[in-house]
Amino acid sequence: MKRYKIANRFRFIVFVTVMMLAVSFTFAGITELFEVHSAEEPKYIEVSVVEGDTLWDLAKTYGSSAKDIRDIIYTICQINDIKASDLRAGQTIMIPVN
Repeated sequence: MKRYKIANRFRFIVFVTVMMLAVSFTFAGITELFEVHSAEEPKYIEVSVVEGDTLWDLAKTYGSSAKDIRDIIYTICQINDIKASDLRAGQTIMIPVN
């Protein structure tokens, strides 16, 4: 059996480090390729706001029961480009239902 001698320790360490990084990036790239993304389009319902409505009540009534109400309220604000304090009677807002 032939024995190998490391002639330049610095070059060997650099080579091993570069190879480990290459393997890591390759593995990360392959796992990203197989990540599952939802192909389902989000569904919304249009709701007309009446006097006394709050985002909390609307999210609780129309939003998905599988999600946290705070997340639903955040999504409603993002979709409609409003703040919770901007809610007014007569407005029509979109609420995610899935």
